[in-house]
Amino acid sequence: MSKVNCAALWDLDGTILDSHEYHWLSWREAMAAEGIALTRPQFDALFGQRNDITLRAWLGPDVPQADIARIADAKEVRYRRLLRTRGIELLPGVEAWLERLRAAGWRQALATSAPRANVDAILDTLGIGPYFAAMITAEDVTRGKPEPDVFLAAARAVGVPAYRCVVIEDSPAGVEAAHRARMRCIGVGPRHAELPADLTVPSLAALPEDAFDDVLALEL
Repeated sequence: MSKVNCAALWDLDGTILDSHEYHWLSWREAMAAEGIALTRPQFDALFGQRNDITLRAWLGPDVPQADIARIADAKEVRYRRLLRTRGIELLPGVEAWLERLRAAGWRQALATSAPRANVDAILDTLGIGPYFAAMITAEDVTRGKPEPDVFLAAARAVGVPAYRCVVIEDSPAGVEAAHRARMRCIGVGPRHAELPADLTVPSLAALPEDAFDDVLALEL
């Protein structure tokens, strides 16, 4: 599996780590401070979307941008506190694949809807920053998934054309964004069977050794 000018573009939450519960607790507390009782189904329906999209869906399209930013910032402060006090671990198979792809010459980038401060906190906690040649976060693009912007920006950042990129994702919106970018996609996670990716597995630990090569060879 030696590839020149190929890239693996990684989603973050649900793909590299699972801090779903931390996000839920943080959003619930942030919305409670606004006098709103957020339900778990409301949260789950929009998990993985950008904060501005999420808040406008919950609060309505006419909420001032200043309020959107204030509530989102309060949520992320809570999230980072949970991350640092309770800790987090890599999902099974992630570290092995990060190392395998690096050894084979693949360029790797993070392409996430998370704010950069969250990404920095996660990388500090997990110690995986050196694997990534670039990081594209919520601040780097104007449109979130399912728009392809984050993946296209990541490909540009590592100098690899879209058709030579493989995206690793756990959400339908992320898979759609990858395909809109004309990239192949590996879907992972407990709901992998529902993802319209080019290859799906419940865990990266279950991914065949030649999976990235095989997916890259598929017709677009």
